[in-house]
Amino acid sequence: MRILVTGGAGFIGSNFVHHLVEHTDHTVTVLDKLTYAGNLASLEGLPTERVEFVKGDIADASLVDELFGRHDAVVHYAAESHNDNSLNDPRPFLDTNIIGTYTLLEAARRHGIRFHHISTDEVYGDLELDDPARFTENTPYNPSSPYSSTKAGSDLLVRAWVRSFGVQATISNCSNNYGPYQHVEKFIPRQITNVLRGERPKLYGTGENVRDWIHADDHSSAVLTILEKGVIGETYLIGADGEKNNKDVVESILTELGQPADAYDLVTDRPGHDLRYAIDSTKLRTELGWAPRYGDFAAGLAATIAWYRDNEAWWAPQKEATEAKYRASGQA
Repeated sequence: MRILVTGGAGFIGSNFVHHLVEHTDHTVTVLDKLTYAGNLASLEGLPTERVEFVKGDIADASLVDELFGRHDAVVHYAAESHNDNSLNDPRPFLDTNIIGTYTLLEAARRHGIRFHHISTDEVYGDLELDDPARFTENTPYNPSSPYSSTKAGSDLLVRAWVRSFGVQATISNCSNNYGPYQHVEKFIPRQITNVLRGERPKLYGTGENVRDWIHADDHSSAVLTILEKGVIGETYLIGADGEKNNKDVVESILTELGQPADAYDLVTDRPGHDLRYAIDSTKLRTELGWAPRYGDFAAGLAATIAWYRDNEAWWAPQKEATEAKYRASGQA
């Protein structure tokens, strides 16, 4: 197949491109605007005869139409995704997550192309810390930030284009990813790189907020499974049973790097900070036969720490500007 990957120079998009090259014979075109979160270094070493890069905006209708015309499938990762940024300036999230997705769906409609939309568990809002429930495909949407509300909107656009226009699309909502090539503004790589630089990790509030962590390679394998086996019009939740609160994650990072487990600082909490996310991925596992490789969060975290330790040249250019932004917001 010829697969177009939007946002393929970003974190989970680039991991998916690596996964396709390693596990399939497909050829890949990456479409990426190369905002601050996109990094061509994340695609280095991939075979040029199988991976093409196109710099461009998913809201550029003429470019999108030309690319859709020469591909068999599209996997749509491109999104503005950092909650803190959405609270400071929501407009880019509307432009990319809503208008960009609309532009892609219209091209998919014209060309009759297979379309898979990547989304997030944050569209469901949050759960109480002591609630035994998990999100399922039937959980009502209840987004709480400009980021999650625009992702919820893009999901609804996909569903409408399937029902109204017969677009051949599926959706996946995934829990929090971690792994190689993640920008250092994000929680896990920020803490790892702080420790590697001899600085103390930073923890919002009291660190009790719970996330359901999944390694990016497991996310990639799930998306490929949905692309190959998923039922058109269906939504699949992707998770690896990795619930951990932020305090436990920071302490695990410090311990893995040989530091005292309490060598971190508490900083001002994020406004509207969701309490807990938890994914029930039963549908994906039972109907499509998917299972995660990293069933043990500790093993996946250790592999991620090793990657950042070995790839300082990749993350160091981002680090100072990122920390300057956090200092300016009082969260350093």
